[in-house]
Amino acid sequence: MSNIRAGVAMCGSFCTFDEIFPVIEDLKNKGFDIVPIMSQNAYSTDTRFGTAEEFRKRFVEISGKDIIHTIPQAEPIGPKKLLDILIIIPCTGNTLAKLANGIADTAVTMAAKSHLRNQKPVLIGISTNDALANAAKNIGMLLNYKNVYFIPYRQDDYNGKPTSMIADFSKTYDAAVAALAGKQLQPIITS
Repeated sequence: MSNIRAGVAMCGSFCTFDEIFPVIEDLKNKGFDIVPIMSQNAYSTDTRFGTAEEFRKRFVEISGKDIIHTIPQAEPIGPKKLLDILIIIPCTGNTLAKLANGIADTAVTMAAKSHLRNQKPVLIGISTNDALANAAKNIGMLLNYKNVYFIPYRQDDYNGKPTSMIADFSKTYDAAVAALAGKQLQPIITS
């Protein structure tokens, strides 16, 4: 698949970033034109998993573009029809809640709001410790929204974190192709 303009939006589930960047490279290698987007936390927070500067540099190197990281930068995505698909990886519980409730107060949530006005797909790759707890209602709401799709997900540590779930990011490309065709990749919940 080539000539697909894909916004790739990263939220602050920093422990997944080492897994996410190869996925973004894979999308790029398969012909996706990557438009990088980061939440303010992802863009500016240093963590034990790496520095914000390292993350930004890697994202720019893969995409070849400057990162959209503010609400004013994200707002034109819809009116200017800049994307064919928006892929939110990783999508935190916080962002899930905002998407489910129509809150657009970050670059990522504004990108989603702006993009959805064009009735084009938003693909979500969850990474949240409360997917089977408080965030479950938000996942349920989003599963019913038109043009919102999920990368299949699974429990990542059912003994240590029994309510935690994470997307199977290796299925991002297949889920994106399905979403672009208006379909949800199945099964949604994997083992």
